[in-house]
Amino acid sequence: MNASSEPAPIASFGCSVPGWVGEELRAFPARLTSDAQKVQLVNRLAELNWRDGGGGPFAALVVGRETGQVVAAGVNRVLASGLSVAHAEVVALSLAQVERGQWDLGAAGSEPTELVVNWRTCVQCYGAAMWSGITRLVLAGHGDEVEELTGFDEGPMPEDWIGKFEERGIEVVPEVDRLSALAVFEDYRAAKEAGEVVVYNARGTGTNV
Repeated sequence: MNASSEPAPIASFGCSVPGWVGEELRAFPARLTSDAQKVQLVNRLAELNWRDGGGGPFAALVVGRETGQVVAAGVNRVLASGLSVAHAEVVALSLAQVERGQWDLGAAGSEPTELVVNWRTCVQCYGAAMWSGITRLVLAGHGDEVEELTGFDEGPMPEDWIGKFEERGIEVVPEVDRLSALAVFEDYRAAKEAGEVVVYNARGTGTNV
């Protein structure tokens, strides 16, 4: 049998967060003792991320529920990585799983974890969060405002999405510092209208402005 002269399909991929994420983490307390602190941090990261140009105005943290320590922080890196899956939640959850050396972030014998996001998850991250092992989900807000302000397609979420989480033992805190999150999206909308950012919806529905 003759060996193929065609190159082998690519066999790995990767995604990383920019260095400024770590710098921002160090500017906050080592232990985040309130939901307000956690959401303040994700809103800050979300604002910096879109201005950095690597992705949309979204950020997420995985936090230890007992210690309040950040296990991992993620920001949206779709544009920087060229990967449609590189949403902030997926990045944060993946980094936390690497940090812990296990796929289950709620495994027996390890500290329970929570996911903190600057808005309700999209349909992709809904599944990623549900299967990650987290036991709590903290959101800055939820509703259609993110789509109205940013133009991103968040996908067909179940009507009772909170109930579906809670059926699986995941507590949902749906609204913490909502107005600050909306202010980030308002800034993004202004940049979009000025032709300064890319809305990267699939099938040509995004705006490459």
